[in-house]
Amino acid sequence: MDKQAFFDEMMGSDGQTREPYQTFHEMMSSVDLERLLRKSGEAEQFFRKTGITFNVYGQADADERLIPFDLVPRILSAREWRTLKLGIEQRVKALNAFLHDIYHRQEILRAGRIPTALIENNAAFLPQMMGVNPPGDIYTHIVGTDLVRTGPDEFFVLEDNARTPSGVSYMLENRETMLRMFPELFSRVGVETVSDYPMLLRRSLAASAPPACDGSPNVAVLTPGIHNSAYYEHAFLAEQMGVELVEGSDLRIIEGRVAMRTTCGFEPIDVLYRRVDDEFLDPLNFNPESMLGVPGIFDIYRAGGITIANAPGTGIADDKALYAYMPDIIEFYTGRPPLLKNVQTWRCSDADSLAYVLDNLETLVVKEVHGSGGYGMLVGPASSKKEIEAFRAKLSDNPSNYIAQPTLALSTVPILTEAGLAPRHVDLRPFVLVSPDAVDVVPGGLTRVAMTEGSLVVNSSQGGGTKDTWVLSDE
Repeated sequence: MDKQAFFDEMMGSDGQTREPYQTFHEMMSSVDLERLLRKSGEAEQFFRKTGITFNVYGQADADERLIPFDLVPRILSAREWRTLKLGIEQRVKALNAFLHDIYHRQEILRAGRIPTALIENNAAFLPQMMGVNPPGDIYTHIVGTDLVRTGPDEFFVLEDNARTPSGVSYMLENRETMLRMFPELFSRVGVETVSDYPMLLRRSLAASAPPACDGSPNVAVLTPGIHNSAYYEHAFLAEQMGVELVEGSDLRIIEGRVAMRTTCGFEPIDVLYRRVDDEFLDPLNFNPESMLGVPGIFDIYRAGGITIANAPGTGIADDKALYAYMPDIIEFYTGRPPLLKNVQTWRCSDADSLAYVLDNLETLVVKEVHGSGGYGMLVGPASSKKEIEAFRAKLSDNPSNYIAQPTLALSTVPILTEAGLAPRHVDLRPFVLVSPDAVDVVPGGLTRVAMTEGSLVVNSSQGGGTKDTWVLSDE
């Protein structure tokens, strides 16, 4: 794809500094490259001291990897953010309404707006959740919506992460690092804060307490343990919220409540922010081999004795085959067309779509329906003939496991390199908190950046890095 085809968020299409970046760009232009590179080195040392790492599954020599951080922030104007915020709120409300419907009356299936088979044959659909009423009727309390940009006012939702969205700890640490590196800049540019996220998260979780809670809600974070790729984030969020980080072995069922072991004995938990997948949450109700969960927790949940965030069965909203129907889902539950665009999607389970995808693999991005982290995907324009042919065989063997989308001309934001600033492709994951009282969209989010020139893959597991995201407080 021609470099000129990409919209650069700092320099625009005409090479002139765009309005949101003007103050920052003036500052950058007045600082020599060597000083900026020193700052970059200091930032890396800060991350190492803080211990911000992640694990890469399947790469034994890559344990405890440091995610690359870039000093050049991604900047959005207040007007741009308002547009995104409204669209995200609409989408998250529709997702919660959809999840309630498919686990109750299934009106959207009766209306023929989405195929019944897409739900019934879906591995993420949890029959045990049929008829269950989560506290406050909320299924997805914490959501990460992945967005990409192709022009000044062209934003697309790439996918929804309604089950266990990761990355918020990087958003917070990126801001903390930038405040340390450039305190004078924050005094000149009005930037919306993100540092109150842990407080908002705790408030949102506490507001979702179950009927059994008869006092100040007791909140905890459930982690699979230290070997999980996102363990750092689990520990970070528990610490920042001032709540306990627990594993399944710390919990047991006592007198109809889920209780955690403390130095003073067992105490009941009202709200559990779980980072354990459905399958491993309760060996009595799901995978009997699981050593990560709590035997009987799902029965307590069904009886209203605990709130589990996000609710079991929420993962079906992440399904990439279902993504193609999101415009219909939004219109069905909100009565309005979506404010944010979807990317055109071919479901390979459909014979005509599969034929098109197989004929155009060189130009498409193909993804596994339940894939994440950049694994199991093909970026056609960046792939070799051998890789394309290998993927062609996978598609032909199991077409329903894949969807395909056009290769979008993702926008670029400059990063700092040894030779100066250079454009790289980015996406954005804003974080949303849902409680019975409010929907809070944190102003900013995690900007992921493809550190390799020309690459469109921004996932940290594939070598991508991150940037601080600034939302300006006024125009």
